[in-house]
This record gives sequence, C-alpha cells and structure tokens, in this order.
Amino acid sequence: MPPEPFRPFDSLIEQEHALALLRDATAGAEDGELFLERRRSEVLTLDDGRIRTASHDVSQGFGLRAVRGESTGYAHSTEISEPALRRAAETARLAVDDGGSVRAAPPAGTNRSPYPDTDPLARAAFARKLELLREIDAFLRAEDGRVVQVSATIATALQEVEILRPEGQRLHDRRPMSQLFVSVIVEENGRRETGSHGLGGRAGIDGLLEPACWRAAGREALRIALVNLRAVEAPAGVMDVVLGPGWPGILLHEAVGHGLEGDFNRKRTSVFSGLMGQRVAAPGVTVIDDGTLPDRRGSLRFDDEGTPTRRNVLIEDGILVGYMQDRQNARLMGVSPTGNGRRQSHAHAPMPRMTNTFMLGGQARPEEILAELKDGIYAVGFSGGQVDITSGKFVFSCTEAYRVRNGRVEEPVKGATLIGDGATALRRLRAIGNDMALDPGIGNCGKAGQSVPVGVGQPTVLIGGLTVGGAAT
Repeated sequence: MPPEPFRPFDSLIEQEHALALLRDATAGAEDGELFLERRRSEVLTLDDGRIRTASHDVSQGFGLRAVRGESTGYAHSTEISEPALRRAAETARLAVDDGGSVRAAPPAGTNRSPYPDTDPLARAAFARKLELLREIDAFLRAEDGRVVQVSATIATALQEVEILRPEGQRLHDRRPMSQLFVSVIVEENGRRETGSHGLGGRAGIDGLLEPACWRAAGREALRIALVNLRAVEAPAGVMDVVLGPGWPGILLHEAVGHGLEGDFNRKRTSVFSGLMGQRVAAPGVTVIDDGTLPDRRGSLRFDDEGTPTRRNVLIEDGILVGYMQDRQNARLMGVSPTGNGRRQSHAHAPMPRMTNTFMLGGQARPEEILAELKDGIYAVGFSGGQVDITSGKFVFSCTEAYRVRNGRVEEPVKGATLIGDGATALRRLRAIGNDMALDPGIGNCGKAGQSVPVGVGQPTVLIGGLTVGGAAT
C-alpha cells in the first residue's frame, strides 16, 4: 500500500511551535520560510538483458531560511522535530544579526496545479515495470539484427512539499515525475554506434507504459543509432547552422537562459547585464520562461519559496524585457519576483532558476529554412555542453547532425561541436520556423551544485556564422 500523504504538521511537529520558531529566526529579517519535503523515488534499469539498477529511495527533511539584504542564514536537517527546528532557527538567525529590516510582502495566492495529483510510484507494480523493460529489450533486438545492446530505464518520483512562512501562510504541493529512457548500441562491419531517446514529465507512469509510447521511444533511439552508423566525420570551420525544433532548445537554455537569471545580472556577471530595454536578438526572437505549462518537466504550481509560477517574457521581438527572479534577488533589484526561486531539495537554499524556457515560433516553414542553407550543418540532437555565463561562450556536442549543401540534407556527420556565444548567436538568427516544439521531457539543469528538472523548446532556426568543430577540411 502507498504511504500516507506527507503531513508533517499533523504527525511530526506542531504547526504553532514551528511558526513561533520561524518567527524568532526571521524577526528583523526581510524574508524567510520553512521548507519541508518528503521525496520518494524509484529507478529500474535493464542493461544488456540484466538488471543493473533497482533502487527505491525515501528521504525527508526541512530547510529554514532567514534573509537580510544579501545575507542568507540557512540550516537544514533530515530530522523533522522541534529540537532540530530549534537548532536550525538559532543557526539561521545568525545572518539577521540585530535585525531592523522590514519584512517583505508574502507571495500572493497560488496557481491551479499544472499536473495531476497522482503518485507515479503507486501506479505500476515493480514486476510490471521489470516485464516491460524486458519487452523493450526483446522488441528492439527483433526490430534490427544489428542491435547488440539495449539499455532501458523507468524512473518515477513524487516530491511532497510544505512551505510555512512567518506571516502564517502555509502552502502544500505534490509534484509527480515519470521518465522512460532507452539507449541502443548497433554494430555493423566492426563499427559500433549509439542512439538514445527519452520521454517524461510531471504525470503518472501509465502513459509511458503503453506499447505505442515505449515502442516509439525505442524506435527513435534505434533510428538515431542507425543514422550514426553511416555518419562521416564532421567538417570544421565557420558556417551557417540550422537547428531543429524541440530538444535543440537546450542550446538556448544554456547559452541564453542562464544569462537571463536575475542573480547573474544583479552581480553584473552576465553578458546581458545592463541591457534591459535594448536589442539583444534579431527581430522576431521572443523567449519565454513558463512554469505553468501542463505536465511539463519544469512546471510547478508555485516555486520553492511559495511564489506562483507564471509566463515570463524575457526577450520580446529581440528586445530584452525581463529577467527571472527569486524573492531575494528581486527585492535587491527593486522588481517583483517571477516564480523562479528553485532549490534541489530541503538541503539547499533557493536561487533564480529556469522552469520551461523556449523560443516562440515564427512564420517560415522548416523546408524553406533548409533551402536557404547553401553549405552548413543541420543539427537536430545534442548531448552535453559548456557555457561561460560572463562571456556567453558555449560549446555543444551534436548527437545527430547532417551536412547540407545547396538546400539539400545529405550525409549524417559525427563529432560535430557548435562553438559560439549566446548574444552573437541571437543577433545572427536569420530565420525562425513555424514548428515550435517542446522537448520530450528529459532535461535537468545544474547551477551552483544544484540540479533541478527543466523544460526547453524552440522552432527550427537558421543561425549564421557559427564555428563548427570537427575534422579538418
């Protein structure tokens, strides 16, 4: 049977006592909160016909924060009890010093939940998941005789959150997450290549267990592996690049999105610092961060400070119009919080983070954009990348890319990396497609040692003059 819902103020600590300690810790501070959570997760991985991972994890705890100016006192514990909370309040209080600040207004209301109130861990038995992983393995080996290895993972999680604020406001949320990931290795004439694909979001697991869903994910992983099997070495040099829709938005997320987080701009360490109201991208470029999208991986009913998430326009028709803010940074910059205060867990203090970040579509048809590309690269899949926030410079590795000549998509290429900087790339956008798509629901974002789930997206776009790293021409 599934465990009882997480109700810490009913079974672990009296709300009145917790509120009194929180008020003591934040007296004379500008802000603060008590964040409590219970997280349950399950991961099951079948690799090459054998179970490699079978884990079930349960953790819970609290984090107590007191904020005054740029100073933050934060203490956390895995023990939810009045003695532990009292020790945490004494520690967090050290950042407030003698106080004297006026408390900021609390968050106003909450959103309708953008995800179902469901427990993904309770929706499918362990044995059924194991059976499905074996079905995926058998299915892909039967699909193509060149398949030599299959790895498949089903991951589910439920994060239950309570936030108590000094003015007495109390918020509760249940945040589901489900994910299916498939990786395939194929071999032909002694050459091996890999392809992978994943699906997920803030929903129950049932949809991912449907045959139509997992077969599609498996076939896509196999397709990518077979494409890479016939790929040639990528060219090197400065050339025009077309990025496909959906997951390639990870480049936008990393190269541009982080630079639009408020803390980097307040500290003037972002390439976009001081450019509010100025043109930072080509006409037609509109970038949104929206934490309210139904069932999306980066969506939240409210952020980890209690601020309702919302649709935030960051760049509108090429003009910088907004940053993403948590409560502390917004107050220091004299603006309103935007619902982007996020934390990895109760053991971490919140900071400005993205939710679902994407570029809106334009008017051009994708085939028209490709027809414009005389000699370049068409990149539709990416793996990891590196970005320097201060300069905006990025390096991204392509997992699926093609050479384009005279508007024709020709041979696939391997080893391609895209090198540039976000600000310049935005200004060099020459065409924006009408096919905006969001990613399949597999993204995580790292910042300052914290990882949170996010969504990305974009239409097909043409960028002029990126540096492509590959084999020498």
